[in-house]
Amino acid sequence: MAADSPELDRLLPEIYDELRRLAAAALRREQRGHTLQPTALVNEAYLRLARSPGLQILDRKQFLALTARVMRQVLVEHARARQRIKRGGSPLRVTLGDDLAASTPSYFDLLALDQALERLGRLSEQQVRIVELRYLAGLSVEEVAEVLAVSPTTVKRDTAMAKAWLMRELRGRGSDADAG
Repeated sequence: MAADSPELDRLLPEIYDELRRLAAAALRREQRGHTLQPTALVNEAYLRLARSPGLQILDRKQFLALTARVMRQVLVEHARARQRIKRGGSPLRVTLGDDLAASTPSYFDLLALDQALERLGRLSEQQVRIVELRYLAGLSVEEVAEVLAVSPTTVKRDTAMAKAWLMRELRGRGSDADAG
């Protein structure tokens, strides 16, 4: 279905509560005092998708995957705006979800995490997609495998590789991974 079609408008009410729940979970991973609310995050993501010319949405899982990517972009832009306002204020911090974090959560600067994901994307776009689908969209290993048309074993392997790579990158670049 095209992004500007009635199908997009039909799909949103069917999964709006799920998107809102995912947005709330993503925002809970950020530092306290975040000014963006789950409803605003979902609405902004939907508006961006609706304005995307030529966007094709095949099914609910793909819609969640696209929305996860757009939510990441919104969160990063929001973090950049807050840093510009504060000029030298403390960076916004996030923790990676259970599937990507060690036994104790590690906290990272959201912008450093985004930059690390951009670097990882130059090595493996699939690993970035898996992080987005697991961390932001909250999809299970099986659902991610279906969306990406790979095996669950591949998803698990790429999740482990992405976790190790991101942890090394973020800790190596001076993120205070042990704070929290």
